[in-house]
Amino acid sequence: MEILEYEYKQTWKKHWLRGGYPRSWLAANDGHSYQWREDYIRSFLERDIPQLGFNIPPNTLGRFWRMLAHVSGQTLNSSKLAGSMGVSAHAIRKYVDLLEQTFVLRVLLPYEGNIKKRLIKSPKIYVRDTGILHALLEIESREQLFSNPIYGASFESYVIENILVSIQSQNGPQWRPYFYRTSNGAEIDLVLEKGQQRIAVEIKSSTAPKVSRGFWNAIEDINSTANYVIAPVESAYPLAKNVRVMNLESFIAELL
Repeated sequence: MEILEYEYKQTWKKHWLRGGYPRSWLAANDGHSYQWREDYIRSFLERDIPQLGFNIPPNTLGRFWRMLAHVSGQTLNSSKLAGSMGVSAHAIRKYVDLLEQTFVLRVLLPYEGNIKKRLIKSPKIYVRDTGILHALLEIESREQLFSNPIYGASFESYVIENILVSIQSQNGPQWRPYFYRTSNGAEIDLVLEKGQQRIAVEIKSSTAPKVSRGFWNAIEDINSTANYVIAPVESAYPLAKNVRVMNLESFIAELL
């Protein structure tokens, strides 16, 4: 059992660092994996985008993609990005749509429901593959990732993408994904809704996760039917009467 747990830890950490593209995942070492992802990014910008009929200079879109990598997991601020790029907010939305349509960017919409509070209505953005995210940020090893400010946001991206890919592969009624945030700080990283069911998911990169008061306020706001904290822990345990802490693999297995 200890061997299996060790292999699982090494596998998901490798998957997190390198991402899910087969040639990146199967590379002989992290350096070769990183080089493949650098080549993929260059090929995507210089060959794939023009072949799809989009007339955007590779350097422009590449610069924008790298800027998004730095704010992955944050709400989209089109005006700020437009100022940094020297283009209009309309152009920023066009670039976001392009990267979303080509499946390299995920746009997560805010949850509104029947909430009588002032809500943040801008979407959150995530570079979908964390291997590509790390290459865009020039992160080649686990040590570099661990010391980088993007560490927590990268883990959040990894968890959300794996959850959403898993549920979208299932037949039948789908869970609809959102995030929840109010102007006074109540927040949930991921809200899954299906019919009258609402699942609140908070994501923490710590092995001893703690949640803020904003989380407790948020689950009361949305009246969630189940609440989880996803963290890199070995075994699930209760955090409170209606909140459980567990790892990503266990959560997906329970959800499906």
